[in-house]
Amino acid sequence: MPLAPADSEVWFLTGSQSLYGEDTLAQVAAQSRQICETIAAGAGAGPAVRIVWKPVLTEADAIRRLCLDAEADDRCIGLIAWMHTFSPAKMWITGLASLRKPLLHLHTQANRRLPWSTIDMDFMNLNQAAHGDREFGHIQSRIGVARKTVTGHVSSPDVAHRIAAWTRAAVGRAEFARLRLARFGDNMRDVAVTEGDKVEAQFRFGTSVNTYGVNELVAAVDAVADSAVLALTEEYADRYALAPELLPGKERHASLRYAARIEAGLRGFLTGGGFNAFTTNFEDLGGLRQLPGLAVQRLMADGYGFGGEGDWKTSALLRATKAMAHGLPGGTSFMEDYTYDLAPDSGLVLGAHMLEVCPSLSAATPSCEIHPLSIGGREDPVRLVFDAAPAPGVVVGLADMGSRFRLVANRIDVVGPPEPLPLLPVARAVWRPEPDLRTSTEAWLTAGAPHHTVLTTALGREEFEDLADMLTVELAFIDADTTVRRFAQELRWNQAYHRLADAL
Repeated sequence: MPLAPADSEVWFLTGSQSLYGEDTLAQVAAQSRQICETIAAGAGAGPAVRIVWKPVLTEADAIRRLCLDAEADDRCIGLIAWMHTFSPAKMWITGLASLRKPLLHLHTQANRRLPWSTIDMDFMNLNQAAHGDREFGHIQSRIGVARKTVTGHVSSPDVAHRIAAWTRAAVGRAEFARLRLARFGDNMRDVAVTEGDKVEAQFRFGTSVNTYGVNELVAAVDAVADSAVLALTEEYADRYALAPELLPGKERHASLRYAARIEAGLRGFLTGGGFNAFTTNFEDLGGLRQLPGLAVQRLMADGYGFGGEGDWKTSALLRATKAMAHGLPGGTSFMEDYTYDLAPDSGLVLGAHMLEVCPSLSAATPSCEIHPLSIGGREDPVRLVFDAAPAPGVVVGLADMGSRFRLVANRIDVVGPPEPLPLLPVARAVWRPEPDLRTSTEAWLTAGAPHHTVLTTALGREEFEDLADMLTVELAFIDADTTVRRFAQELRWNQAYHRLADAL
């Protein structure tokens, strides 16, 4: 399943004017193409995203038309703008006013070093971004255009990284905007944080969330051909370390076959309906004989969003994060803080879920096992068991605060378990949160953040900051510099800002 449309594009715009003549504009175009090519080569721009150069803009009507075209073109997920010379900003007002797609203002110039001994007025007229971009920045602020501003030469690794982070966030924003999510049943009874305003989510993000009866899924599972089941069980044997009792001819092989039937049926239902994310609920399994475990893990590994107990917000966030992280080292998974090691020399979180942790986090070949599950009232489910690979990462959650959505994120370091976990038959991750366990958890609780999260070791802070800006939602970030008092103050400031902004 593709994690972004194969033809996704970011358009590169260059501003100038006709004052300096055709020869100068020809040089502007040539240097602009070179800047665009450098960005495309060095930005790690994201999955299947092309950086597309557009002709130099020198007139208000051309700017307006291009911005309207960007809004109308589903391939375009964002724009990068650079004022190579001096582009009078009144020309940009109508175009920028019509623009809703993400915008990055790149403040750069063609040359990295100044040729001091040969600078003349022709050079000065050609290379005016130092004040041309200030004109552009003024009009963006004057009319309230949301954007990211990046300064520096495009050959700089730091500039390339920041552009890449923004581009990946644009992929996530576009994924939210086109996402169709299937909920099988409702959310877990009496749980507050998995509730949420689905209409507001569609208005704010574009995400369509709809519920399907579990027995619609059961019908799809029951209709799976035996040949498809056999092909999947053979794939399981090739890819994972199968528990002996699950092997062909052994006493639990029928359970493995039913797990494969669930996967084939669920995958077919999602593909047929154009869904890239889904939820399940152990309290609402209808005619399913097992709680989906192995199937959910493998679908997540293929890029699907998932949330347990009907948690559609985390499912949508996971899908967007998967799309943002595509092609990068590391993994991304549905996650839940389960229990702590509170020893003074430890301060670790043990994260897991009943069955559903994505094998993209795995440090080694997962083991495919079957064990009893005390909830759900069904047959013993098949699942993949593994430890997450050590790596720096981020845990992020999306909560509906009633009047708005809030993202909360925590910088973490995934570590190996201090000791083996031979009696814990689920996939799991162990991490040390920044700045420490006490501060992290107190800040998380103060923010009212959810217990279901997305854990990623592929992305960092900047991608989520850019995503929050594009979605116009609050982001509260917990990292090495966080103090609980300062964090609580920031939440109060954010609350005042969002109430005032909504009123306006």
